Amino acid sequence: MLEVKNIKKSTPEGKKILKGISFTVEKGEFVGILGASGAGKTLTMRCISGLTTPTSGEVNLIDRKGKKINITNCKGKKLRTVRQKIGNIFQGHNLVKRLNVLENVMIGRLGSINVMRSLLYGFTDEEAKEAIQTLERVNIAHLAHRITGSLSGGEMQRVAIARALFQKPIIMLADEPIASLDPQNAKKIMKLLKSLAEEMPILGIFHQPQITAKYCTRIIAIKEGEVVYNETDKNGHKRLFKQLPEIYGAELEEIEQAKMTSDNPTDQFEGRPEILTF
Repeated sequence: MLEVKNIKKSTPEGKKILKGISFTVEKGEFVGILGASGAGKTLTMRCISGLTTPTSGEVNLIDRKGKKINITNCKGKKLRTVRQKIGNIFQGHNLVKRLNVLENVMIGRLGSINVMRSLLYGFTDEEAKEAIQTLERVNIAHLAHRITGSLSGGEMQRVAIARALFQKPIIMLADEPIASLDPQNAKKIMKLLKSLAEEMPILGIFHQPQITAKYCTRIIAIKEGEVVYNETDKNGHKRLFKQLPEIYGAELEEIEQAKMTSDNPTDQFEGRPEILTF
């Protein structure tokens, strides 16, 4: 479980960027964060992962045994240890393209093994077997020995998810994981993440309200450093879509234009965040 309690963040000059963000994410939940550029989504995620320390408030992880870990108070080696419990998925995959798929998955554990082993990429046969099993879970075990740079964007994102799973995290964070994918692969990745949420909480940042509403169990919208929406889909997120002009402001026009483009089946959607219609 993830617990974000009233986190605030100000610049050295005193400008308030985050103004008291609070929410929880529990096992079984796939929660999507929406908001305009500069709203505070990425900064919130950085505070959760320990990359940024909030000015006030706290972020807690509750592990599978019920132990509470205050990420905000962790420093140095302790913080590095805690961050090993957080799986991260990025828009750009962050894979080593010259290595094969299996090697990229096993890299997920470099931070938790002996230093000499990590320097030499020294993984055991048992770890390799476990990595293959992880690839099976994301349906690309047949690509285990392919050079990663030869894969499609959707396949590389599955490798990135497998790498995060190989860490055995207690929570998964996804930073715009479908932003550069075509509609078919975007739906597959969202469906995969939703299924994985049955094992651990998953929190993601998205720029696509419709596909987020379809696959996420709950949506949080942030505007100017504050949570302005935090609801499940039991009402079809009707209120969310009514609030989109307020949430996105002038940026909504760009989002709507992306939606119109995505309706064109001949467009390959390379390199752009898209809105999908269902």
